Formats: sequence, C-alpha cells, structure tokens
Amino acid sequence: MRHIISILLENEPGALSRVVGLFAQRGYNIETLTVAPTEDATLSRLTMTTHGDDRKIEQITKQLNKLIEVVKLVDLSEGQHIERELMLIKVKAVGAQRAEIKRTADIFRGQIVDVSPNVYTIQLTGATDKLEAFIEAIGPGSVLETVRTGVSGISRGEKILSL
Repeated sequence: MRHIISILLENEPGALSRVVGLFAQRGYNIETLTVAPTEDATLSRLTMTTHGDDRKIEQITKQLNKLIEVVKLVDLSEGQHIERELMLIKVKAVGAQRAEIKRTADIFRGQIVDVSPNVYTIQLTGATDKLEAFIEAIGPGSVLETVRTGVSGISRGEKILSL
C-alpha cells in the first residue's frame, strides 16, 4: 500500500541526508520526495511517498521519530487528506494530432505552456492517478519527456501538522 508521510524537521544542513540515509540503510524505497521551508524559518516540511504494509510503515515511522532533527511526523494516508503533484510533459503534436492532444489536455484541466511546430509542453496538477491517466490517454508513444515534482499533501479540515 502507498503511504504519504509528512515530516516537520529542523531546517539545518544534513537533516534531509539523515532521513534519506535511514531509508537507504534499511532497504526502503522513497518513491517521491518534496522538501520546502515552512512558515517557521527553523523548520522544513518534508513529504514523501513510499510503499509498504502496516508493519513496514510502523518501522519506518519509529525509526524516523528517533532522529534528532525530526520534530513531528504524520502518515497522511491514515486519514482524509489532499494531495497534489505537478507534471510538465512534452508530447509529440503534429498535424491532426495537435487538436486531439489539446482536447485531451483540456479534459484533464491541463495547460499548454509551450508550443513549437512539433511539440506541446503541457502542465498538469492533480493526484498521481490523474497524471498517470493523462499519460495513458495520450498514449505513452507520444511522450517525449516528463518532469514531476512528487506529491505534496496536507490533512483535510482542522487537523494540522505543527508544533
């Protein structure tokens, strides 16, 4: 099962390295990873996705909580949450194919952000499933290049991750 783990950690050199090192030492894979400062300049918010059963995720969270730099941690997958990912994708767009790709981008609420005679660059945001569905809809053979940010997530409602 896929889990989204959100961590508040001290904004200092080496903190991210220690979190990633913990995963590497135990042979766990990080599927996506995003890190940015929070409203408190001394803290960063790290959001990662990983796969594992409940036992494996429990081990990961226990090990992460032992790190000095980790201030607070939550598995967003355990409750209602909102997740988004940004994707920029370059696709072949030649002749009649151009109109079909534009129509598909519109259906998925994507924006064409760059146009050349043979290529469209499209920006899409949404859950990972939506981005995967877009790639499937236009056909993997049309894709020239893809760049994705990784998942950012936040709990719904009153639940917050703060000190």
